[in-house]
Amino acid sequence: MFDRSGIRQTLIELIEADMGETYSSLEDTASLRENLGLDSVDVVSIVSQIERRFRIRLSHQELEQLSTVGSLLDLIQAKLAEPQQAAAA
Repeated sequence: MFDRSGIRQTLIELIEADMGETYSSLEDTASLRENLGLDSVDVVSIVSQIERRFRIRLSHQELEQLSTVGSLLDLIQAKLAEPQQAAAA
């Protein structure tokens, strides 16, 4: 199971690979578009990689709510917790 710091590190790796830039860290308050310079094509590419890496699915409605690194990390954490919640029920 991934903890938040592990998810953040994976996210950094995916964004660096996609953008060709190096990020020493990503603050929760960093805007995906303004601070990181991601456009809609970048977001789709990164989300696709996130879905493959973590074996989760992110809906269009969920993606529309994303604006910061923190909101993306929260969503990934929630999605990763879903199978455990279903198994515990």
